Amino acid sequence: MPENTELREKIINWTLFILLSFIWGSSFVLMKEGMQVLSPFQVAALRILSAGAVLIPFTYRALKEVPKNKLGLVALSGIIGSFIPAFLFCLAETKIDSSLAGILNALTPFFTILVGIAFFELKAERKKIIGILIGFVGLILLFTGNGHIDFKNVSYSSFIFVATILYGLNVNMVGKHMKGIGSINIATLAFVFLIFPCLLILFFTGYFSLPLVHKEYLISTTASAVLGIMGTAVASILFYMLIKRAGAVFSSTVTYGIPFVAVFWGLLLNEQITIWQVLSLSVILLGVYLANSNKNPFSRFRSKEKGSISNE
Repeated sequence: MPENTELREKIINWTLFILLSFIWGSSFVLMKEGMQVLSPFQVAALRILSAGAVLIPFTYRALKEVPKNKLGLVALSGIIGSFIPAFLFCLAETKIDSSLAGILNALTPFFTILVGIAFFELKAERKKIIGILIGFVGLILLFTGNGHIDFKNVSYSSFIFVATILYGLNVNMVGKHMKGIGSINIATLAFVFLIFPCLLILFFTGYFSLPLVHKEYLISTTASAVLGIMGTAVASILFYMLIKRAGAVFSSTVTYGIPFVAVFWGLLLNEQITIWQVLSLSVILLGVYLANSNKNPFSRFRSKEKGSISNE
């Protein structure tokens, strides 16, 4: 029975991992489509606004079930884990090459460990660190193998750099301080709290004065809304679930799953897949496997305090 339970837990964790990789890997397409006629600030604001709007029906229950002393942390999670990164990524994508963005986004596992050690009194296992390093090497091999990375406007890469630090902070914060709060409740309050700020941003950026009934504006607005509903609301619920089930290290390696989605879209569009890409993806997969190769899927980090597991 214990073996069956462990197998079931791993299947659920990997299913969440694959779903998140697919959703977030497809988000870049929607982001680009949204910015065809809308500004980065408008796309990001619409993204978070849509996420909050679709979760409004769950607000009453969330307010009843989330402890009052945790409301501030939940709101902070929405700000540092989604709100600020959404704007940073949109700004970065206006100037830097998508391959460079992909590499920088994969810094998330590194900062998850560094922030955890520096601020959350956590100790990462050596095997997890090795797995993350191997996965990152595979990612660099994948993106550099085609020789098409554009380093122009590289200063814009700092936006993604900051976003990955915030992701690392949020992952640790959720894993340590919100284990008893339902994932839907966290996502609901985190994004509903952000509806008003997003409306203000849309107002001051002139969004409501645009010819929104025109086809190109409808397409960009729809793309931004879908990005918010799927790439933010649904994905955040799944991600909060994965953090509490499998731990911070494995959850953060979702960024390594995005290249697999890119290859998937390439196959659908009849693009040529090279042996170099296949080998690079194999290295990434090996790194992800090592990052989750414990018999106990909950022991990603062990607290220095009393040796207790801190990231259920």
